[in-house]
Amino acid sequence: MATSLSVPDQLRRQAGWCKLFGSALYNHLLSGCAENFENGGALRTLLQGHEADPEATALPLRLMGAVHWLVLGGEAPQLSKFYPSVGGTVDLDGAWIAFKHTIQQHMADLGRLITNPVQTNDVGRSGSLLGGFALIAERTRLPLRLLEIGTSAGLNLRWDRYRYEWSSGGWGDIASAVRLENVFVGAAPSIPPHIQIVERSGCDPLPVDISNDSGRLTLLSYIWSDQLERIERARAAVEIARNVPCFIDKSNGAEWLEERLERSTVGVATVIFHSFVWSYISDREQRRIAAAIQNAASRVSEDAPLAWLRMEPNDDNAFEIRLRIQPGFEEQIIGTSRPHSPSVSWLRN
Repeated sequence: MATSLSVPDQLRRQAGWCKLFGSALYNHLLSGCAENFENGGALRTLLQGHEADPEATALPLRLMGAVHWLVLGGEAPQLSKFYPSVGGTVDLDGAWIAFKHTIQQHMADLGRLITNPVQTNDVGRSGSLLGGFALIAERTRLPLRLLEIGTSAGLNLRWDRYRYEWSSGGWGDIASAVRLENVFVGAAPSIPPHIQIVERSGCDPLPVDISNDSGRLTLLSYIWSDQLERIERARAAVEIARNVPCFIDKSNGAEWLEERLERSTVGVATVIFHSFVWSYISDREQRRIAAAIQNAASRVSEDAPLAWLRMEPNDDNAFEIRLRIQPGFEEQIIGTSRPHSPSVSWLRN
């Protein structure tokens, strides 16, 4: 039986992920947090009571998001000097000193903020999923009904309003403020020039309301401060979202899907999708979601098909893009991707 990682080990593991995906600042700060916790410093005081938090709740990301929330809100001026998201310049040693000071000065605020769940509504994942949406539209020749699990603020429900480019082509509104480059590495799929969306709906246990400053701050706080391209992309996507309505329910995925899939919808292709959400869902919830999809699949027809599209890490932490369309398209891996910027390796001919 596998044992849970200790808090320092969780911090160091996340530090390794940050290094792998290009955040020297967060790699340094999380490594310092692990050592500070082991030495009985301010981090141990802050995280007291969280030692048994399930790894799936991503304590290190909750910690960094909480601190970033203070920075973005102007509450941590010393640390802001080293956070590029608010105009600062990275200096690793200086950032760590200011980070520790921020923890000590804002222990109560951080203790409250750290209980919030991670909200990683990265727009780059729309690029990872684009080929899957295109394949569904091409095979079914029907408008799409979008149902997203773990939708956060719903930015990826507006994926058709973004611009996508790669070496041999592009797709989407050329004037869009959200532009994703190098979406496909090597071969790219055939994408219909226009994909019609008839419904945009999602669910999240704690959805983010981007109509207010607090919601926008929350959304940005979970993006690593030294990854400015991701931050600017999210800001642009928020502006687009204001003009493209969607429906987001406060609900867990299983209960919501069971209700949404109770009846087939004729004349549209129902598309269930999610990205980097599965690991945050309990095993029991995963089984209920899979059962709800399987139950709905028993009622599909050519004029009421059902697709399940997702981009999730496998056991080796490689990000696979999987797709099933019923009837007629058995589940398969259609590509692999990076978690924040697509760089999709398309695997279908």
